[in-house]
Amino acid sequence: MAILLADVGGTNARLALARAEGIMTGSISRFRGEDHADFDQVVRLFLERQGKPRIEAVCVAVAGPVSQGQARLTNRDWDFSEERLLALTGAGRARLINDLTALGYATPALSGDAAGFLRQAPTDGARNGQRLVVNAGTGFNVCAVKVLPGGGIACLEAEEGHTRLPVSVAIPLAEALGDKARAFDSVEELFAGRGLARLHAVLHDLAPQRAEEVVTAAESGDAAAVTTCDLYARLFGLICRELALRFMPMDGMFLAGSVARSATRRMPLFEAAFLSDPLMAQIPAAVPIGVILDDMAALHGCLAAVG
Repeated sequence: MAILLADVGGTNARLALARAEGIMTGSISRFRGEDHADFDQVVRLFLERQGKPRIEAVCVAVAGPVSQGQARLTNRDWDFSEERLLALTGAGRARLINDLTALGYATPALSGDAAGFLRQAPTDGARNGQRLVVNAGTGFNVCAVKVLPGGGIACLEAEEGHTRLPVSVAIPLAEALGDKARAFDSVEELFAGRGLARLHAVLHDLAPQRAEEVVTAAESGDAAAVTTCDLYARLFGLICRELALRFMPMDGMFLAGSVARSATRRMPLFEAAFLSDPLMAQIPAAVPIGVILDDMAALHGCLAAVG
């Protein structure tokens, strides 16, 4: 008997088989979404290639909202249901979770290179079993994680991206942009990829570019792009400080997503902002910060969620 795991995004779906002791690395397979009409077709093809194994449980992480055993991809016309997964696989259990929730479930197992720790907490820091995933990419959101006394894991849903910018971020943003700062009225509108792109356009009065183009230009030494990415890294450090106080992730704040990773290339700017406010400074000072580097992290999270 095996467990079927899947991490499904708008571009690719990654599937694997696992047993209780871990993922069977030889089974990991990637499928391009545009090559298949729906996810059901992907599951059938994967199981056929794996010799039609008996499946005892299924967990699928979806890049989109999940509710009452059903889900839909945000960037592809695929829908999912736990009922259909049971019928497709013959499993006795099926679970759909959001992809960010899957990363939350993965965090207790992340260490070393997989966690990519950029900042270690003091060795005498108080641990509390709490972690936080902060994702800045196409969108922005967080997943708070609590490791329970018996070893179980609880992951909490949130809509942090749709909260308003805190004063600690809004003031330096207004200092940099003046009245144009009003264009950024939520956390996601500033810190998601489109936020970085718009920040660059507004700051320098330029035509809009993609966030990846701005980051690439900064890495090539373009002065305007460097200024934008420096400002973003400082503001990102400020919002992460707010999140550290809100969620107290004394076991680690884990950054995920392409835009978050680009900000960590300016770690001195990020860290200076993260530690800049003396109010309750002992809390952010005690939070380790890492970057999720393991491409299999969501699959590991699925295994933890279904176990």
